[in-house]
Amino acid sequence: MGQEEFASPERADIKKRLAPVAPPMIWCIGLNYKFHAQESNARIPEYPVLFAKWPNALQNPGDPIQIPTRLPSDEVDYECELAVVIGKICKNVSKAQAYDYVLGYTCANDVSARDWQLKRGGSQWCRGKTFDTFAPLEPCLVTKDEIPNPHTLRIQTILNGEAMQDWNTNDMIFDFSILIECGSTTLLPGTVILTGTLHGVGQARKPPGLSGGRGQNFGGDRENRNVDKSN
Repeated sequence: MGQEEFASPERADIKKRLAPVAPPMIWCIGLNYKFHAQESNARIPEYPVLFAKWPNALQNPGDPIQIPTRLPSDEVDYECELAVVIGKICKNVSKAQAYDYVLGYTCANDVSARDWQLKRGGSQWCRGKTFDTFAPLEPCLVTKDEIPNPHTLRIQTILNGEAMQDWNTNDMIFDFSILIECGSTTLLPGTVILTGTLHGVGQARKPPGLSGGRGQNFGGDRENRNVDKSN
């Protein structure tokens, strides 16, 4: 027999909102939206472009994004993304099985130091993508049964009150099942997959909308995040 569910009459005071998971790994997909590839003057990739952020990049919603000073950056950029959270050990999974391993979805910001990503990183993206706090997640995790089709969702980045990115997941090049199939070299429960950003990133604007200091706010459609300096 199943357990009976009930709502507690006691009021809970929320002192701090946290990321919905503490991922053992954060996998990311580059160039997964057609219009973003176009604004980047990049060819549509034949296979998903896979890179990683380390767990140290995780940040809670509303907490400051810390721009490093030891490896300083003057080109910090936003990338709003829909993130998939893996619910059970996933390895060598086919497209047909992929959604069986999904726990749910949340919003993410793939914060990127473009100078370290593209100029100083030795041709690898990870250096510019995985500084501390460069992967803030929203506080809510929506289970997959609440979103039967994750490829019809609107995503926004709000920068200082203005919508800089505003598009739909139906522009994805590779759908979620392909991303999970390509990334399933042992994905542990709680692993987060950032599924790519849409067009409108700061780097592609004229002039580029990049930041290297205090006072800029950017994030997903529900939470702006402060950019701050840190050692």
